[in-house]
Amino acid sequence: MIEGRYQEIGDGLRIHYHDLGPTGAEAPPVVFLHGSGPGASGWSNFKRNAPAFAARGRRAIVVDNLGFGRSSKPDRDHGLDFVVGGVKRLLDRLEIARADVVGNSHGGACAIQLALDEPARVRSLVLMAPGGLEDREAYMQMSGIRTMMKVFLGGGEITRDSMRKLFELQLHDPSLLDDETLDERVACAREQPKRVMTSLAVPNLAPRLPELQCPVFGWWGTGDNFCPATGATTIANRCRDARVMLLARCGHWVMVEHAALFNKQCIDFLKEPQ
Repeated sequence: MIEGRYQEIGDGLRIHYHDLGPTGAEAPPVVFLHGSGPGASGWSNFKRNAPAFAARGRRAIVVDNLGFGRSSKPDRDHGLDFVVGGVKRLLDRLEIARADVVGNSHGGACAIQLALDEPARVRSLVLMAPGGLEDREAYMQMSGIRTMMKVFLGGGEITRDSMRKLFELQLHDPSLLDDETLDERVACAREQPKRVMTSLAVPNLAPRLPELQCPVFGWWGTGDNFCPATGATTIANRCRDARVMLLARCGHWVMVEHAALFNKQCIDFLKEPQ
């Protein structure tokens, strides 16, 4: 794994992140925000994507959100405002005034909230099966969410076998889960306070999608067991400037399961004048 960096953001908190590619004015930044789940981190979500963006001349900043990866995990509730607030502080410390933002699952909800809070900061959004488009009850009916909470909140230690079973629901083709990612996720999950996952309150942001001022590129797999694929239509219908790619034979991790297509289409999208 490429070695990351740490940034102090105040209040005794620090965020771990990867910073790839050029950093000058000719390299517009792209911020990657990962999903939740036991042991989640920015690199485990986006290691097949961020290097491709960097190779095409973009500065790729892959964040470990507060409560995840190697970032601080304080013993407090991790509501959306708290997690997004950490992203804002990081961007302030890195002096990034405007960026394209890529987010999947919980990270997609974070990306939407960031764009609603600070529209001038977000040039465009790329959303892969973002959370926050349904009420909580709809998510709790999904097989992936139920299994995820059982794995994380069960009385026993999180193991490679329990993590692998979770990813069998996350990926249409479970063979895409490599041992490095599995081991990384298990190690992070064992250090993660249960309060992080139990307090990830995300409001239903769907009614606010028409407020988004930036272009939106949505992605969804028809076999998603975590976030209902009806969210693709929600994005298309409610965002004033949106396109959506809906893929068959694909689960919750579009950017992993169809990395080459995702990277090419998104890099081309970000080249468009906004």
